[in-house]
Amino acid sequence: MSFTDAARTCLTSKYATFSGRAPRSEYWWFSVVYTGAAAAIVGISFAFELPLLTILLLPFLVPMLSVSVRRLHDTGKSGWRMLIALIPLIGPIIYLVGMTVDSTPDVNHYGPSPKAVGHPVG
Repeated sequence: MSFTDAARTCLTSKYATFSGRAPRSEYWWFSVVYTGAAAAIVGISFAFELPLLTILLLPFLVPMLSVSVRRLHDTGKSGWRMLIALIPLIGPIIYLVGMTVDSTPDVNHYGPSPKAVGHPVG
């Protein structure tokens, strides 16, 4: 999945879809989109001295949560496992390592693998 495919998928067709699976490429490319949007909004907020960050990042929050849950589903884990990132210091590290794990092959509890031949990604 390319950068533009990931952005299009997460911001349109799967905006608030918490079921199914998301490949690593979709998660990481959308993370780049989210980080880029946050950096741009922070820059604009500081330049104009406006508290825009929270308001302008809200449209990106739901798709970031949904792609994170779908990424965890792709590894065979529950979406609730995302809460591990709330543990101070070590939690975010464990969370990020979990997001780098390869997909479970074939079908798991959350559906068919996005890598499967003939299965459309997105």
